[in-house]
Formats: sequence, structure tokens, C-alpha cells
Amino acid sequence: MRSNGGSRLARVAVMALAVSALLVGGAPAPARAADPLVLRVGTTQDLDSLNPFQTALVVGYEAFTLNYQPLVGWGSNLETIPGYASTWAQSADGLSWTFTIDPNLTWSDGTPATSEDARWTLQFILDAVKAGKSVGLGYLDPYVKDAGITKIEAPDPQTLVLTTDHPNNKVLQMYLPILPKHIWKDVTLETVATFTNDPKPGAPIVGTGPYQAVEWQTGQFIRFQRNPNYLGKQGAADQVVLQVFKNADTMVQALKSGELDYAKGVNPPQLDQLKTQSNVVTAVGQSNGFTELGFNTYAKDIPGGGASTKALRDPAFRDALGYAIDKQLLVDKILGGYGTVGTTQIPPFEVKWHADPANPRTFSIDTAKQKLDAAGYALDANGRRLDKEGKPINLRLYMPDNNDTYPKAAQFIQDWYGQLGIKVTTQVFDSATLTDILLPPEAGGATNKANFDMFIWGWGGDVDPNALLKIFLTSQIGGSSDSLYSNPAYDKLFTEQNVATTDAARKALIDQMQNIMYDQAPYHILFYDSNLDAYRTDRFAGWTSQPVGNGVPLFGYGSLDYTLLTAAGAATPSPSAAPSEAASPGASGAAATPAGSAAPTPAPSAGGSGSSGGGNSTLLLVGGIAALVVVLAVVFVALRRRGTRAEEE
Repeated sequence: MRSNGGSRLARVAVMALAVSALLVGGAPAPARAADPLVLRVGTTQDLDSLNPFQTALVVGYEAFTLNYQPLVGWGSNLETIPGYASTWAQSADGLSWTFTIDPNLTWSDGTPATSEDARWTLQFILDAVKAGKSVGLGYLDPYVKDAGITKIEAPDPQTLVLTTDHPNNKVLQMYLPILPKHIWKDVTLETVATFTNDPKPGAPIVGTGPYQAVEWQTGQFIRFQRNPNYLGKQGAADQVVLQVFKNADTMVQALKSGELDYAKGVNPPQLDQLKTQSNVVTAVGQSNGFTELGFNTYAKDIPGGGASTKALRDPAFRDALGYAIDKQLLVDKILGGYGTVGTTQIPPFEVKWHADPANPRTFSIDTAKQKLDAAGYALDANGRRLDKEGKPINLRLYMPDNNDTYPKAAQFIQDWYGQLGIKVTTQVFDSATLTDILLPPEAGGATNKANFDMFIWGWGGDVDPNALLKIFLTSQIGGSSDSLYSNPAYDKLFTEQNVATTDAARKALIDQMQNIMYDQAPYHILFYDSNLDAYRTDRFAGWTSQPVGNGVPLFGYGSLDYTLLTAAGAATPSPSAAPSEAASPGASGAAATPAGSAAPTPAPSAGGSGSSGGGNSTLLLVGGIAALVVVLAVVFVALRRRGTRAEEE
């Protein structure tokens, strides 16, 4: 998944609202007992879609894990825990898995949730895989494909049986939501991309997760309300608001003033300042993702698009450019030391699978020049580097607008590549536009022409390394591949490691894949940036990092941490009375927007649960949160992200 700025996903990264009210002494007025308790979460990644098949961002994944449950969930240390299924068992021959669904499980609209819903969800994806097609953006398809699922059965309402073509446990690591068949049954492969899945007035999204989306204002916030039918542990918050901020500065100011409870992706200087802030705790988590400089390696000419020079197709050219990047300087100057030098696509976070390159590059402008000369890229009389067609090499470097580390890194790269005789021009786009620019004709859109040279973005990984390995597969061109890289040897190794019978055998193959990527350089992994978050302790307690030792509380794996929160001062979770629909962003009685807010108050919505333009909204990771403050009325003021295309990465 595409990572949130500072976290791609890939993937990742991979994209509400700040409460505003009259403040007394710089702190929000206490809520009345009858008011809903609102957890306000800030992010600089805008949401791209509430349709799980159409999101490529960390914030999108966060939204669908609140709305829905995966078949199996993850605990505080990434151990498997009940999700949609309560229990599971593998057959003696390892070729089938049987899952049991709790008979008391219901959808948020009261409809019984059964094995048939899970069968329909997985079968929808499996049918697409068998047909050689993708479901939406195709980010969720590999979970079914990589697990080798060949048959899906629901012999009774409480039993789901999955048959696989090889013994494996990847069925327990599928980061995909189980969807309600009665809502989705008429959606087809042809219509899934246009199915917005937006909440409507009086009609929240239907799911089995702990919270259901009731309102979405693009570029501002996504508001969720407690699912009264959720079977798991209930967290203290009656509502969760993911609030989108234009930049980290306004988000941090909202956290300081008490308008936010949690800030996702603050920058290093802000984190250091927050360490002395009253009622604020800073969290530095090791990232399962990276930030990369990617190249357009697409091997075919595209009329009206494509890279500006065929030099980018040459591994020797890309390799030489890698010597002109001082990654340690980037970590020190841009990350303030909150990260480590990047090498291969599997981060050290995945300690079981990460491999250092066999032939690492060291920073040297002179070495880069020598390698470019040796590869046939000479300088002209004016000191300009020429490609093999005799044209000066002028590279376009693009990046999303939600992370201030990207333009800072771009400035260094401009200077370093300038010393090689290569001119670099930079441009910033919103995540949705950039995603469209990076896609090739295989993606099917009229504007998908891969019209770029380089990009800086990030990916975020999953609990299994396949999520970050697959973005270099030939089959992902038109899907999750942004470098548009193709290498039959890499593809073959991916297939072999996916069916390896032991971890040791799989690790040996994955090590080879990491070295192929490093040597051929469709990406230069700039750094493994740490997750830098901060949260307040005066309204909520029970903050738990995932993993406990080196993670952060939110935007991890699933919705567990939301359910562990308690009201500050309460010994146990004590949710307040069921929230009223009137207590919505845009309710009447709003005070003037205080300093630090980034947007005007949204217009009131009918019944407090209106929706605005889901499918065409802008993108990438993390939402923002509504803060609830009372001055005669409850008021919310609107404000706005791959990495980890986690991507993410």
C-alpha cells in the first residue's frame, strides 16, 4: 500500500476534520456526559476511495479496517487473532483450511453475517484471478492468488472451507476485508471501479468492523460511528474522525491545542518539540516500508507519453545514478536521524526476510561520472550528459504533495545529478493525479501514458514480504508497479518463493530477488523512514503500539488499537451514550476558526451523515479527526498523506 507521508503500501500510502470551538485557557471545553466521545485522528494523506478495491493508500486501508473485518486479524504483536472468523484449522495434508463463523455475528444493519459473505468476497477475487483480470486497482487480488486458493466453499452458515494448491499459511495473512454480499452482490468486475461505496444520509457503510463510515467530505474528513453490532471488545470512542490536513504544521498545531487526539506522520523537528508538550506522548516506530527514488523503466514507446529518454531503460544508467545519492546525508539532514539508509525493498523491520545487497554502492560523484562514461553516456562541449541518441538528458522528477521530506530530498538529488551534467526539474501533484500519471496504457485509462521520468514516493508493507516483492513483477504493470519494471528472472523467483516449503528455502529465493532489484535499480531505496506519530493523553488512555516493542498505536495492522482505548481516567472502557446524528461536522453554532485550522467549516449535512464525491476524490494516506468541543453546541471545523504506494512503501 502507498505509505502515508513519513510512513506506500505501497504501496504505499498510502490517504477530515479538525474540531473548532471557543477555547478556554487554550484547551477544549469538556464534553457533557451525554455528548459522544470523539477520537480525532489527524493525517496529511487524503482518502482516495471507501471502496476497498479502489484504494491504494494507507488511509484507505485504515478506513476499510474500521468498516470491515479480515477473515483473521492481528494482535498487538502481529499474532493471529479472531476476525470475521472466530476459529480456524488446517487439514493434515495442509491443503485446506476450515474457518468457523460465530453464529452471533451480524452486519451493522442487523443482517446475519455468515460464511456465504466470506465465500462471495473471496470468490469474487478468485474469479478475476482465474480470468487474468484485476478487481479494481488490483491491490487485494494477490492475497488470494499467492495463497494458492483453488476452491471456496460454504457448506453451512457458520463454516467456510478454503482449498489451496500447496500447503501454506498465507490464508491467515490476507489483508482484505470480508464484504456484505447483500450490499455488493450486484457489483461486477466491470462495475467495481465505479462502485463508490460512499455513506449516504441515514445509511452508513455496512460492515462488521468496530466503526462504520457515516460521512465523508473529500479533502477534509471521514467520520465513523460505533457499530452497535460489533462482537469484539468495544473501545471508548463513540465516533472516530480521520481528519485530513494540508500539511504537518497545521496538524501539529491542532494536536497542541487539543483539537486532535492523534497526529500521524509529524516531521522530526516537530517530534522533538512535542516531547516537552504537556499531555502529549511521542511515538517513534520502526517502519515496515521505505521512501524511494523510482525510475520509468517501461520498455515500449508510448505515443504522447513515456519517459523523456531511453536511458532510463538501461540498468547501467540507473546503477550509475545510484552512486550520486548520499543516503546517509538524507537520513541525517531530512529525517533528523529518525530512519536508516535504504538498500533493498524488504525493510529491516521484516527481520526474517530482509537481505543487505551483495554489492552495495557508496556515494561518489566521481564514480557515478566514470560509470556513466563507461556505459556510453558522454558529456557534450557544454557539460551536458547525452543519451545514446545524442540528446541532452533532462529528467522530470515528480512527487506527491503530502510529505515535506520529498521536496527536500529532491533538492539534494537535483544538485547531485546536476554535477553529473543531468538537469532535473521537479513538480508536485496531489496523490490521485500522480497515480494517474504513473500508470501505463495497461491500466486502461485514456490518460494513462506513464508520462514521467522519476518519482519520489513510498510504500508500506504487510506482515508477509510478498506485498513489497510484487511491485516489481511484470504482471503488476498497469497495477501496483510504478517503475514498470520487467524481469523474467525476478518473476520466476517470485513464483518459486511463493510455493517454497520451508522458510529457509523461501528466504534464499527472496534474497536473490532483493539483489536483482538493487543491482538493476528500478528503484533506489533512499531510506527506511521511521513512523513519527504523537498522541494526547488527556482524553484517551490505553494507547498500545503495534508491535508493542517498536510500533505506533494507530495505522498498523487492523483496527485492534481503536478497541483498546479507554476514556482518560477510566479504569475500563466507558463509552458514552449512543451518539446523536446531530453531533456531526458542520452542526450549527460553530465558533470562528481558530489560528492553526486549515479550512472553513463544512456545510451542514442532512441528518449529519451526508457524503461528498467519493469515487473521484483525491488521495493517499491517513485521515484526520474531528474534535468534539461544547459551547452550547457541538462544533466541528474541516481541514487534510507513499510512500507506501506504501507505497508505502
